[in-house]
Amino acid sequence: MPFPVRTCAICSEEFELRPDKPGFANRCPACSEPEEGDAGGDPMLAAAESASEVNAARRRAMYDLLYRKES
Repeated sequence: MPFPVRTCAICSEEFELRPDKPGFANRCPACSEPEEGDAGGDPMLAAAESASEVNAARRRAMYDLLYRKES
C-alpha cells in the first residue's frame, strides 16, 4: 500500500506522508525541521509552558476585572 501524497502548506512541494515522519502532517520534512533559534527541546513541553503562561495572564486579568476596587 503506497503512502498518501500530500502538498506542503509552506513551500507547496509534494511529499509522501510516512508514519515515521517527524513534524507536522501538512509540512514536508524540510519545512518540519526545527529552526536554528529554537531551543531544540520538546515542542509539546514548550507549548504547555506557553499555554500555562497564557492561562496565568488570563486568570490575573479576570481577577483584576472582578475584584478591583473602584474608588
